[in-house]
Amino acid sequence: MAYDDQAEHLIPTLRRSIAALRDAEIPFALGGSVACWARGGPAPYHDIDLMVPPEHADRALQALEEAGMRTERPPEGWLLKAWDGDVLVDLIFDPTALEVTEASIAACEEVKLQAMEVRALPLEDVLVSKLNALDEHTLDFSGLLAIVRPVREQVDWDDVRSRTAESPYARAFVALAEDLGVVPEPSPS
Repeated sequence: MAYDDQAEHLIPTLRRSIAALRDAEIPFALGGSVACWARGGPAPYHDIDLMVPPEHADRALQALEEAGMRTERPPEGWLLKAWDGDVLVDLIFDPTALEVTEASIAACEEVKLQAMEVRALPLEDVLVSKLNALDEHTLDFSGLLAIVRPVREQVDWDDVRSRTAESPYARAFVALAEDLGVVPEPSPS
């Protein structure tokens, strides 16, 4: 994975967060754009997404607070937040179209990110969650295209298509990505 200057400000928080959760023995995995970055995708610049099972979310938030971060319980109900200065860490426990469990975390691949071995969600899970979260209010494909382009050959697109088939917004993104040559055509049945 190449180093990217835009993520430089996130790296100390990423290290602190990983250490805090490991020290507290909380199962977690990288999620969102950080999981993609660990596999060659573009570096994140907004925040760090860490996936935790729901039954460990409160302890995870407490571990980050004990590591010196300011914590927050937003009204959305599917994540908790911790601020390390101006860097945001999202503790996601109920993402769209995924179930985060101890078993699913244990099944995640170990990746190397900034010289740390850490589990990361499968790219298919990241994309399924992002695509199923699209709606008429959040329909910007540019970020998704930027994420998909460098990791596309690592993704089982037939799996992503089948798990997002109910969403017209996800189908529209995949069709656009196919037309642009970013995503391969579906495999013949």
